[in-house]
Amino acid sequence: MLEKRSEEVEIMDDLEISGEVVNQTLKELNTINKFLGGNQISISALKKMVRGCEDISLADLGCGGGDVMMEMAKWTRRNKINATYLGIDANPHIVQFAKSNSADFPEIQYRSVNIFSSEFKDQEVDIIHCCLFTHHFSESELIQLFKQFKDQVRVGVIINDLHRHPIAYWSIKVLTYLFSRSTMVRNDAAISVARGFKKKELIEILNKAGINDFRLSWQWAFRWKLIF
Repeated sequence: MLEKRSEEVEIMDDLEISGEVVNQTLKELNTINKFLGGNQISISALKKMVRGCEDISLADLGCGGGDVMMEMAKWTRRNKINATYLGIDANPHIVQFAKSNSADFPEIQYRSVNIFSSEFKDQEVDIIHCCLFTHHFSESELIQLFKQFKDQVRVGVIINDLHRHPIAYWSIKVLTYLFSRSTMVRNDAAISVARGFKKKELIEILNKAGINDFRLSWQWAFRWKLIF
């Protein structure tokens, strides 16, 4: 069943979706990320990447409600690093929620833009961060994006995404059935795992993108932390 990456479409892929289902979904995704340690994976990667830096700029692609950036901002504030954050999401309704959600963080700004557009390709930052984002794309799209990212960043890229595994698939299916009030989360969570990656698949994508200098490690719970 999970031998190959699923091509099934998630509700979240509809860039026009709006309303309370989006708000509820973003709140639940933040809870899931915190509970299963997803946010900490991104923070740990950021710590390694900015060691010795006094100023950084970071673009968070598929930023959702901005919760990961808020956790990053708390850390950079505590460590007296002058950081600016740019949340990117192609769905303007998600961006609107995120702006309200992170109103207490003036260092975080947002743009609703397609990452394949020339508008985004011209955006240069120190770090690009993607959490639960890359699994939405095909192998050929990811090869193109990884090449593009390398030209856009001055420091590096952080990828935090799902390991496709039966335990992860059935666990999230049961958990969301029991506890989620969001139809989107109940539908999309298991599909997201089915669209996730095996280690060899990520390495093949990196090789095809001409990226040989990278660090890839497995993280609990069923995540990959990729830095290049």
